[in-house]
Amino acid sequence: MKERERPALISVIVPVYNTVEYLERCVKSIRRQTWRNLEIILVDDGSTDNSGALAEKIAMEDMRVRVFHKENGGTSAARNLGISKARGDFIGFVDSDDYIEPEMYERLLAVALSEELLMVQISRDEIDEHGNLMENVCVPPEKPELWEDERFMKELLLHRGDCSFCTKLTHASLFAEERFPEGELNEDFNLLVRLLPKVGAVAVLPEQDYHVFYRYGSNTRTRDEEEFPQVFTDIVKNADRVWEIVQEEYPQLLPEAMRFGLFQRLDYMLHIPISRMNEENAFYVQVKDYLKAHRKDALHSPCLTKKNKQYLFLLGTAPVLVRKVHRAIKKSKERT
Repeated sequence: MKERERPALISVIVPVYNTVEYLERCVKSIRRQTWRNLEIILVDDGSTDNSGALAEKIAMEDMRVRVFHKENGGTSAARNLGISKARGDFIGFVDSDDYIEPEMYERLLAVALSEELLMVQISRDEIDEHGNLMENVCVPPEKPELWEDERFMKELLLHRGDCSFCTKLTHASLFAEERFPEGELNEDFNLLVRLLPKVGAVAVLPEQDYHVFYRYGSNTRTRDEEEFPQVFTDIVKNADRVWEIVQEEYPQLLPEAMRFGLFQRLDYMLHIPISRMNEENAFYVQVKDYLKAHRKDALHSPCLTKKNKQYLFLLGTAPVLVRKVHRAIKKSKERT
């Protein structure tokens, strides 16, 4: 990236769907950014509450805000529309129920420009519906670190890296030919692993400037044991996609990629309702057969815990029985 004559413009894309309670807080946190040269793109994804009207009202208060309305198509479709409308040199994303600290984008941009990076990442925390700070999903580094793309890929495969694009500032050029996969969940991981070989390196900053609002009823969060969110299917599909990328770009990470594929299938098996564990469910059968075929890989993997190996071996042998026992143990613990 060459030295520029004008200040860099940041496009912040916010997909909006039925979050009228949180949208104003979200956008206010973006409008308060210390880096003033930004545009805020609100994409109303067919909201059925007053989110779309509120977005228009907010746009009347700040000329930097633009609003687009579309039929409901999911987060990826909304983000992709926002990307197509963005004018910025860099692009950021904020979920409409989350909020950010005032210095976040100025902090990220300074590192991106000084280090000539295409992607920079801030750290995050998670806050529940009652305002309580939750345990860190991704542990922030103690000081700024520069991760080469191979290191970043390894952290993702070991479930230590942050795949969210909401914590990142990304150079617009990376979206010239790539978009979020529409109709799928775990979409951030899908796009990030495709972009990493082009990125070269990512700066990871320790400040927890991005605040994730953890609320039940979103895509991946449910209290109903019989519900089976689509994300548990999509994480298995993405495990196969990243295996192909690792084979081509990072063959030295194949042990980690094998661990990742096994772990994602373990997650699938531990969440699928027992009622769906039958031969008529073709995807379940594929997962079951994969675990059976890779039992030795699971047992000898240097990247899996002893408990992971035991579960994977048993689920590859007698999955329904294991799940019934697992459910019984879980319910027993809940009663005590």
